[in-house]
Amino acid sequence: MGSGVPIRLVFCITELDPGGAERALTQLVLNLNRAEWEPHVICLGPRGHFAEVLEVAQVPVVCMNAQGILSLPRVFYQLTRELRRLRPALIQTFLFHANLLGRFAARLAGVTPVVSGLRVAEHRSRWYGRIDRWTNFLVDMNVCVSQGVADFSERIVGLEHDKLVVIPNSVDVERFAQAHPADLTSFGIPSGSRVLISIGRLERQKGFDVLIDAAARLNPFPDDVHFLIVGDGPDRDLLRARAEEKMLNKRIHFVGRRDDVPELLAASTMLVLSSRWEGMPNVVLEAMAAGLPVVATQVEGIAELVRNRITGLTVSPEQPAELATAIQSLLSDPDFSRSASYESQSIVGKCFASSVMADSYAHLYRRLLRLA
Repeated sequence: MGSGVPIRLVFCITELDPGGAERALTQLVLNLNRAEWEPHVICLGPRGHFAEVLEVAQVPVVCMNAQGILSLPRVFYQLTRELRRLRPALIQTFLFHANLLGRFAARLAGVTPVVSGLRVAEHRSRWYGRIDRWTNFLVDMNVCVSQGVADFSERIVGLEHDKLVVIPNSVDVERFAQAHPADLTSFGIPSGSRVLISIGRLERQKGFDVLIDAAARLNPFPDDVHFLIVGDGPDRDLLRARAEEKMLNKRIHFVGRRDDVPELLAASTMLVLSSRWEGMPNVVLEAMAAGLPVVATQVEGIAELVRNRITGLTVSPEQPAELATAIQSLLSDPDFSRSASYESQSIVGKCFASSVMADSYAHLYRRLLRLA
């Protein structure tokens, strides 16, 4: 490894469709120093959006087209075979299924160290945590995206403290800071409106039902305020019905999954995050990079991003009245809103740039490979 030849690494992830973990892996791989590292990416699922992004940057990508649980034995065999072929110096896995299959395949293929990525404090099912704990003897280090996830992993899941390290998510600051505002009139939002944007998968974790209830509590509801909900998911129809029930269907606009998030953020007034739990939400980093103040629930990772009364306001999860009060407070204080916008961009640029994250991972890899 001292010959000047780049060190081969394998990054294994469940899928490469647009999402927080997928974006984080892509940013990490693209920002690694190619003179030092030779990254390869293995995706367990079908070929997704980020596969092309990586290949354009000349990163080899293998997609194994997993189609549900019945295909896992085939995928596990293929993954083991691919690791034996590549013989990387280290494997880094992301997301639950890749974490699980990756650690066993690495053991069979003789690949070590194994680095596992922990991206969320999983509150839905304790089984994820139990499986993670029972198989963590195969892992050399777990990278947590926030101190909140690290605390949850140690206290609730029961992972060893010495196997936990925190490396926060990152954001391409220039991409969001320099985006041109989108035209929102096609969504039925009048020109000149103040737009409160929320982005995420439409499912219980993200708390969009709480957001709709909070919007219904705005009294009086400002004439120029509209909510823009970006994303799709299993709760889409339920949430639309809830907005209609609250007679807010002309003020809350569901626009589905979008590829122009930087432009949508640039056209918005603030970001509202109503999640019940998180890891470190990329959307908050992106909004801060775009210069938006943030109203967010006090979930995992938020304390490291949103500084209350400095870059935005934080509230308790599942409290629509509290969320409505914070939204109204920010809407009624343009001086604080401008100050929060400036502070948000400043903090993200200094602490959460993509190069900072890549340097942190590279330092960890050198330490595990005994190069530093």
